[in-house]
Amino acid sequence: MADTSWPDCAKSFRGVVLDMCGVLYESGEGDGVAIPGAAEAVRRLRASDLQLRFCTNETQASREEFVAKLRRLGFEISVSEVFSPAPAAVSVLRGRGLRPHLLVYDGVLPEFDGVDKTNPNCVVIGDAAEKFSYQNLNEAFRVLIGLDKPVLFSLGQGRYYKETDGLKLDVGVYMKALEYACDLEAEVIGKPSPMFFQSVLTDMGLQPHEALMIGDDLVNDVGGAQHCGMKGVQVRTGKYRPSDERHPTVTADGTVDDLAQAVDVILNQRGH
Repeated sequence: MADTSWPDCAKSFRGVVLDMCGVLYESGEGDGVAIPGAAEAVRRLRASDLQLRFCTNETQASREEFVAKLRRLGFEISVSEVFSPAPAAVSVLRGRGLRPHLLVYDGVLPEFDGVDKTNPNCVVIGDAAEKFSYQNLNEAFRVLIGLDKPVLFSLGQGRYYKETDGLKLDVGVYMKALEYACDLEAEVIGKPSPMFFQSVLTDMGLQPHEALMIGDDLVNDVGGAQHCGMKGVQVRTGKYRPSDERHPTVTADGTVDDLAQAVDVILNQRGH
């Protein structure tokens, strides 16, 4: 019988899904900074028999811009391997005939170029950073409160993330404000949505127990993956906090110092 606990379960994996910010690099001024050993760890995974995908709640740039930045930081990565909330949101909007009012960072606006935004009948919010002004939040509130059946989409629901100069509030904080003001529940697109993780698994052609998620966010990366039946390992980089290892509701299958150590463990278990 196969061992289902970490790290012995690594022998049965067929795919690995990596979070990006806080696992591969620290965001910040310019392109940010690659986390030591991460680029080589990605190369080692590519050289193995494991499938590799990247799953991010990044909503400050288009996937093309994001991938170009990571390549400049030394990572081997292609757009088709990256799963992010904005393209998924566009698919949902088109499928349901919705016209969004957008409260997102300017860099991700091109992802919505082909979407009708006249006379909005829903609101989409992402990590808008300094665009989360009182005026812009109030405008989003007015759109929602004016609808008979208000619909709010949030591109992820993170509480905070880490940049090179410290922690920053994430989109989930503003999502909660609009939920409270409008007495509604947002639809989350991105981690930890089961549908988002399932889209990655479908692309790899794998069942949940065949894949591992590695992330720095205990709730959205690890907990979201575990909720889908995947294993989830947390790295002690990015937004990791020591208190994560005593979290009341989410327990990582494993905790490692960084991506390089996680890859060491996986490949050693597989005899590489």
